[in-house]
Amino acid sequence: MEHITLLIGIVIVTALVFDFTNGFHDTANAMATTISTGALGPRVAVAMSAVLNLVGAFLSVEVAKTISGGIIDEGSGIQPEVIFAGLVGAILWNLVTWLAGLPSSSSHALFGGLIGATVVSVGLDGVNGDAIVMKVLIPAVAAPIVAGIATLAATRLTYRLGRDRSPEDTAKGYRAGQIASAALVSLAHGTNDAQKTMGVITLALVTGNVVAPDSDPPLWVIVSAGLAIALGTYLGGWRIIRTMGKGITDIQPPQGFAAQTGAATVILASSHIGFALSTTQVCSGAVMGAGVGRKGAVVRWSTAGRMVVAWVLTLPAAGLVAGAAALLADQGNAGITAVAVLAVLACGAIWMLSRRKPVDHTNVNEVGTQEPVGAVTAALRSVAPPPAGAASAAPEDDTSEHTPEHTPEQTPEQTPTPAAASSTTR
Repeated sequence: MEHITLLIGIVIVTALVFDFTNGFHDTANAMATTISTGALGPRVAVAMSAVLNLVGAFLSVEVAKTISGGIIDEGSGIQPEVIFAGLVGAILWNLVTWLAGLPSSSSHALFGGLIGATVVSVGLDGVNGDAIVMKVLIPAVAAPIVAGIATLAATRLTYRLGRDRSPEDTAKGYRAGQIASAALVSLAHGTNDAQKTMGVITLALVTGNVVAPDSDPPLWVIVSAGLAIALGTYLGGWRIIRTMGKGITDIQPPQGFAAQTGAATVILASSHIGFALSTTQVCSGAVMGAGVGRKGAVVRWSTAGRMVVAWVLTLPAAGLVAGAAALLADQGNAGITAVAVLAVLACGAIWMLSRRKPVDHTNVNEVGTQEPVGAVTAALRSVAPPPAGAASAAPEDDTSEHTPEHTPEQTPEQTPTPAAASSTTR
């Protein structure tokens, strides 16, 4: 510890800030369906998820090794300021997508930030292309598809097995199973996402010659990363919980149980192999599969389309921001200070925008509440517009697909005709 310089200390603090944003950004992965079905209250759900995220952080270090010695070449000459710039890009993208209520990938934001900053600072030679393809890109495509198909099959099997029982008889058991599966997802999230920050801090320690290359994360790194992600999880990313729990499809307890069990299985298997996949994409794919698997359910594909566009944009967007930060940070202490000040100002501006229409545990399950439309949300909607025929609907047309109630303006039968109006007057 005595060899840690001020710059490495700044990188460590910034990495823990990213870990915190990862926690509240990804709370929805484990608890959105549990909260939306009422299996657990919002505060109890996020508290349980936070504790299990902390426990999961101690179960494995395989993903941390992928980050610290797989994606970025430790011997390419990268400096701690490069890692700092990469973290800034990841943090800002996490906050922007949180403001928009989009469950994008914190993992890919981190990868994109590190890759963008490294390419700008030391060139393409500093990036291990094979590792990116095998351990990032392929899992990014395959994991949500696998989770979606597995959950679709599990949902149909679940409803088939319970077809002779009334929903009232099975609801209690399914909700108990949903709580257990949500706990498993939280534990799996800790084994995968908390390790990414451990890997980044370890990478910073390697570049500063504090620890040897290919070292496991020190115990204090594991503890601090676990605590940071647990704190972020407890505070809850309510905007993204609303999108995941209510914005994609209407989740019933059997679907929630199937979705969370399928997602936890995929995440735990990937953590064991060392794949640093996106838990957000896995859980989103599982929720879509649960929607398709229940007869009569409707998946709001316009919302799903905007999510997929955000997934595609995450790597390059975080990389561009991190690349710009790396250019500035390479100018020396003044440049690093400027990056830090600009990052703090940007984070503050995003937080102020979120206060215009806050979402918290008291209104997270409200359906049809329209979120403030920022520049990023508008851009995503322009790239992935609502389906044909929905252009004349309200901006949050996704909720109208399922909402049985109609306002007087939306229901022609409720609009009084001239004759009816005159009879009423009489």
